[in-house]
Amino acid sequence: MVDGPADRSADVLLSDGTTVHLRPIRTEDAAGIVAMHSRFSERTRYLRYFSPYPRIPDRDLRRFVTVDHHDREAFVVLSGERILAVGRFDRLGPEAGDAEVAFVVEDAHQGRGIGPVLLEHLAEAARREGISRFVAEVLPSNGTMLRVFADFGYQVQRRYADGVVHLSFPIAPTEESLRVQWGREHRTEARSIARLLAPTGVAVYGASATGQGIGAAILGHLRDGGFTGHLVPVHPSAARVGGLSAYPSAADASVPLDLAVVAVPPEAVPGVVADAARAGLHALVVVSAGFAESGADGAAAQRELIRAARAAGMRVVGPNCLGIANTDQRVRLNATLAPRLPVAGRVGFFSQSGVLGVALLAEAERRGLGLSSFVSAGNRVDVSGNDLLQYWQDDPGTDVILLYLETFGNPRKFARLARRIGRTKPVVALASSARLPAGPDPDPGPRGPDGTALTALYAQSGVIRVETVAELFDVGMLLAHQPLPAGRRVGIVGNSTALADLAAIACRSHGLPVADGYPVNVGPQATAHDFADALADAAVDPGADALLVHFAPPLPGQLVGEDADFTSAVASVALAGDRPTVATFPVGPPPVGVPSYPTVEEAVRALARVIGYADWLRQPVGELTELAGTAPDIAAAVLATLGEQGSAVSSDERVGPSGNTSVTVDSNSEAANGGPGLVERLLAAYGIPVVPSTVVDSADAAVTMARHWGSAVVLKAAREGLRHRLDLGAVRLDQFGDDAVRRAYQEIADSFGPRVLVQPMVPPGVACVVEAVEDPAFGPVVGFGLGGVATDLLGDRAWRVAPLTDRDASALIEEPRAAPLLYGYRGAEPVDRAALAELLQRVGRLVDEQPRVRLLRLNPVLARPDGLAVLHAELHLGPSAPRPDTGPRRL
Repeated sequence: MVDGPADRSADVLLSDGTTVHLRPIRTEDAAGIVAMHSRFSERTRYLRYFSPYPRIPDRDLRRFVTVDHHDREAFVVLSGERILAVGRFDRLGPEAGDAEVAFVVEDAHQGRGIGPVLLEHLAEAARREGISRFVAEVLPSNGTMLRVFADFGYQVQRRYADGVVHLSFPIAPTEESLRVQWGREHRTEARSIARLLAPTGVAVYGASATGQGIGAAILGHLRDGGFTGHLVPVHPSAARVGGLSAYPSAADASVPLDLAVVAVPPEAVPGVVADAARAGLHALVVVSAGFAESGADGAAAQRELIRAARAAGMRVVGPNCLGIANTDQRVRLNATLAPRLPVAGRVGFFSQSGVLGVALLAEAERRGLGLSSFVSAGNRVDVSGNDLLQYWQDDPGTDVILLYLETFGNPRKFARLARRIGRTKPVVALASSARLPAGPDPDPGPRGPDGTALTALYAQSGVIRVETVAELFDVGMLLAHQPLPAGRRVGIVGNSTALADLAAIACRSHGLPVADGYPVNVGPQATAHDFADALADAAVDPGADALLVHFAPPLPGQLVGEDADFTSAVASVALAGDRPTVATFPVGPPPVGVPSYPTVEEAVRALARVIGYADWLRQPVGELTELAGTAPDIAAAVLATLGEQGSAVSSDERVGPSGNTSVTVDSNSEAANGGPGLVERLLAAYGIPVVPSTVVDSADAAVTMARHWGSAVVLKAAREGLRHRLDLGAVRLDQFGDDAVRRAYQEIADSFGPRVLVQPMVPPGVACVVEAVEDPAFGPVVGFGLGGVATDLLGDRAWRVAPLTDRDASALIEEPRAAPLLYGYRGAEPVDRAALAELLQRVGRLVDEQPRVRLLRLNPVLARPDGLAVLHAELHLGPSAPRPDTGPRRL
């Protein structure tokens, strides 16, 4: 028996929102397979085995549970220790590309989505073993199985012969298969959260009979908040807790229960999980602390918590969390440490921080920001912001989504979900330390997007990125109470010249044009009616897309009665308009229903965030274009030549095997493990040619290479950072003839060392830099900028999430501040931007499809009117672990 690969085991969600465990079959599963077989109906046995097959013969049983995980693989699906289903593939001949696939699900669990989950994981395992096609035989009467294959998104070929339907289909992912898979993922995750936020009943563990402690507080909040379902305190001895009947076990209550709120010491949590499992609960909210945040022992306890919960089919919020809330009048769930249920509204709020959660809820209440639901994830052992995004996408009670994030568990999935959900509901995110890697970065090279570029990456995904808690609420209030703007022009109306000037300056700093004819200043003597008239004119002005109202209060006694009721005047006009209006009222109550800010700068900042989001909505989505000449399989084979650990090879030194978990190679080095030309072969698999080059260590070798190419050559100092420093004398261009090459080599070697790079000359162009890095917040991202010391120093790079659409690539080229150099600056001929855009798309496709690539740098890329030339490429690789958002569904 060969142990199954560890990464082929997974906890997965079924269509009803419950969890099961999937893993490779083991020989010790024989008894469980027999037990499952005994629970099959006669129909299920006949459809699977084409015969009554009342019992499994010992010979068949041994074969069922014995696999090699290469030619033969099988997965079992378990709920606890009980096997619910089994699926397998068998290669049709040694090292053949086809395999027969089959699976069977116990009758009581059919219709829960187990079959599609098995097929996803079997296909992924088969692809990794070099299998490209599945075949299957299905009885015509087995309509359920035929639908599983037909609805999967594969191109299935059918043939009927000998009373059996013969199916055949390639198992490489397609756009349709991914669409189907992500659709199932969306529905299952949304359902699991719906059961969490709208439980039929709640069991509270840890509420003391004395009314003291966290558990008692949460029980009181649930009771006093008017929770509409069953509320059951679980207590080992007390008959009543918090005025409610208590029971020693949740099952003893004999009422429907979905959710357990856990506020017991960490050592008592395993017993609670077991009790909740026996009662058939679907989710746990673990408020208890003392888990991974407390050290190694706590981390071990946390791993056991999630293992036990998922084995019982339960999802987990927490541990170390604030709790959850749902303001829907049909639910009224306040399972949090906050004493009052948040004000009902249409904003969904996810906070990873438990400690900050109470303060966030208090701030929402202070501002009058109504929430539809709230989840604090704490240590986020299971339920995450991605799960809530899936739920809020279709929640009719939620129009705006606010996220407070500290880490990203699955950045690629976050970006994918945000791009989809942002088209219908705005997502506002505050990511406190979510960009920080888990440990020190050993790579001294590019660190990826900076703060400004990170905002652009969020914007590309439809996410409004904010930098402070205050700004999170500033933007949330505007989105919750005002329409989206139709353009970027801001009309400014007020009674203070100073505030008007400050507002105009703030607009310019955020790239917002002040509308023609503004600011409108009604003067400090204006009455509320005057103010309302001016604002009413602005509200119907087609030249203003958004309005900023500022108000400096008049002197005491200057105006009285209706003449002084400015807040009502502003509110009556602003709420009747069809464009967003923000207000600055430094003194006195703000207009009801109109987002109001202490300063005009804060008002403009919030408005700028929302206008940027509205701009994104108006842009076409863009397409992932077909790129001729790409061969992902060849690229993967090239990378496989380095092995898993490999060696570290820099541009200048050849280093033997080491214990590093990453490898660095470039187009000018001969890697000890990869052989010469590895980078060129990898890039060629994606249609990216690199100008050949060689590092030499003597004048004779330089002459030999120049003769080999038979043309003028360029010589450069090979040391990193010097290859492009013409200003330092580290580069000699257009050298032709033995004497010239020798002389150029010697001059460079005398100043910078004997290792010198020799390369054929190519026509001149505008130097550009293309980079791709693995970003902790978004996964692989592609950067573009102009080359040169100044642009490097200023960080003049634009970034987009991979893979790039045609619009992403065009935007990358236009965004750097030095981009005018590509458009014919000061009489120069414009470069071929279409070729640059295609190069960026090819780089994006490479890093998206090859997860071992941690960094790819093309520097310089010479852009010319007739095309481009890549002069140098550098590659950093890591282990070949799959990315979290690739492959089959898993938690």
